[in-house]
Parts: sequence; C-alpha cells; structure tokens
Amino acid sequence: MSERQVVGWSEDDGERSARWRSESGAKPPRHIRPADDRMPADAAYKLVCEGTALLWRGDFQGARQLLAALRRRVDRKSAKAGAGPRENFHLQRQAQSRRARLLGMLLVPLDSDAAHGYAVPLRRAPDVREACAEAYGPPESGEETSLVALRELLGLIGAHEWRRKGVPVPALGGDRVHPAYGVFSPVRGEYVDLVARTELPAGELAYDIGTGTGVLSAVLARRGVPRIVATDQDPRALACARANLDRLGASGRVTVVQADLFPAAADAGRASLIVCNPPWLPAKPTSPLEHAVYDPGSRMLRGFLDGLTDHLTADGEGWLILSDLAEHLQLRTREELLGWIGAAGLRVVGREDIRPRHPRAADPDDPLHAARAAEITSLWRLAAR
Repeated sequence: MSERQVVGWSEDDGERSARWRSESGAKPPRHIRPADDRMPADAAYKLVCEGTALLWRGDFQGARQLLAALRRRVDRKSAKAGAGPRENFHLQRQAQSRRARLLGMLLVPLDSDAAHGYAVPLRRAPDVREACAEAYGPPESGEETSLVALRELLGLIGAHEWRRKGVPVPALGGDRVHPAYGVFSPVRGEYVDLVARTELPAGELAYDIGTGTGVLSAVLARRGVPRIVATDQDPRALACARANLDRLGASGRVTVVQADLFPAAADAGRASLIVCNPPWLPAKPTSPLEHAVYDPGSRMLRGFLDGLTDHLTADGEGWLILSDLAEHLQLRTREELLGWIGAAGLRVVGREDIRPRHPRAADPDDPLHAARAAEITSLWRLAAR
C-alpha cells in the first residue's frame, strides 16, 4: 500500500487538493494543470516534459488516446546504443525510467467511499471497483478523492484481468494460477518446467523460498512431496499463494509462512529439498513492483546460498533456478556465481538447462536482443560439501 500523501492544484479560481496514490512508488507531481479533450498532444507532451502533470477532466477514452499519443512521442527518443551489453542495459533502464516518469504525468481522478467502492468520475470510464480494491484494499469510511496516473490505473485493470482469468501452467496439467496485483506471474513457464522434470531427492520436507503465487509449491505437491513450507515476505504474495494452493487442492501439503528467505526453525526443520527462484538481475529496482525482477547486490541470491547448509538435511539438495541473462549483460560472471556457491560450503551435483520461449527472445528490435537470444535458464542442484 502507498503512504498517504496529498497534492494540490488550482482550478476554477480555487485551490483543490486530493490524495496521491501510486503503488509504483512515483513521487507526487509538484505542478498540476487541468486538461481535457481540447488539449493537443504536442502541447501535452511539452507540458509533461517541463514537469507539469495533467489532470484529465474530459472523456476517459480521450485520456487513453492522449496517453497513446504521448507514448509515441516519448518512444521517438529511444536510447542510444552503448559500447557493450552492460552499457546497453543501463541505457535501456534510463530510457524506461524516463518513459515511466513522463507517461505517469497524465492523471485521472479516483473517487472512493465504503458504500460504493472506487469510481473514475469521467465519461465512458470503466468499472474499476474490483481492480482498485485488489491493489489498494477496501475504501475507507467517508468519501475521498484521489489522483492516480492513468498508466498505473490501466495497469491495475490489466492485473485484475490476469487474476480473474489466471495463467495456464502446463506443469500443472493446464490448471491455472491466478497472480495477484504486484505478485510475479508465472507467464514465463521455463523455470516451472525445470522444477517439474528434475529428479526429486528422497525426503519428506521441502522449502519453497520466495513462493510468490505458490506455483512451485503446487508443482512439488503434485509430484508427491509430502510436506512443503512456502515462504515470502510480501503480504500480497502470501495471500495470493494461499488462495492458489487452496484452489489447486494443495493446501493440505503446503504451509505458507511469512519469512525473509528461510522459515524459522519452529515452523519447520531441516529439509531434503530447498527451492529458490530469486530475481535474476543484480540491479536496483526503481519501483516496488520491480523487486521480482531486480535483486540489488544479489542479496536474495547470496542469502539463499549462504543459508542452505544450515537448513538442508545431510543428503538434501538446494535447487537454485537462475537465468544467465545477467552474465550476457555483463552484470555478473559465471566465476562469481561459482565462487559464491563454493564460499557457502556447497558443491554442484547437477544442472538442468532450458531455453526461453517468450517472444522477446526472438525479437530483433529489442535493445537487449543479443543477450536474450543467448539466454539459458538453469536449475542448479546444490549439496553441502
């Protein structure tokens, strides 16, 4: 949930204020100007580049059209090619940050009250009650007006559709996993397939570290692991995992607990299998929603490796699921990874590899195409030395 912040602006010869909402962690704009369907796209682009946010008062579909026009203008200033993969990566991230900042300057009002829920008070606006409740929680008592970036609101609506429809998982026989807003979706299924096909070590207990939607716990339960403890530190992920595991009939085998990496000894014990799919890129997230992709300083990766020997049985295995994209982008070397494994008192007893199937791996227009085309996702089987 975003912290309560208030923004102000002038309109109709008076001063107005509203709550600022941003689940992406965007800072509230300093300057806000009302706008409607009469504003040309070039004028709007000039204003947002100068740091003025536009509060839309016209037709909702007109706001979407303006956002698309702004996106085309922002994308014309594409990132320049760098001297190598690492520089290309950082240039792309800078371009993405600028894009998010500028497109986030088109705002819409959001009304809420406990009796009627959330609503966008614009012509032809969609019903946003369920989407906003999933992201923001139920409205508080009393009426309140908020301002939210249209781009973020559309993201909330899209996430609600993902949650409603679910993502089919071949490793679960096509059963669907329903990702909650802000929880990493298993739409890239390679890492799930690795867990589904790798031979299981003998034992009664497994840990699923950073469970997210609970998809890997569900796969392990379907494969017959008697008891699984799934951990996460994000309340949204914990609720999402519990709901998915219950829906998939796996809640009887899986206990979901809140923890930063490993569960407390009182919640479990030593496990014969410990699975972790940490964020794959060692870079700093620029928003709370990026924590599933970026692992600053490889904190989660190294924390998992360093804690394995204290939580594994004598003949147990730790399964580290990791893409080598960071290596192709020159953000981490294979030698560094192997060094961390050895320093943690671990040895590699096997590895399963799989090629990515997502469309970006075959898109020559992607700025990181060369790295994505060479990418391999691996399940590293680790044991104590």
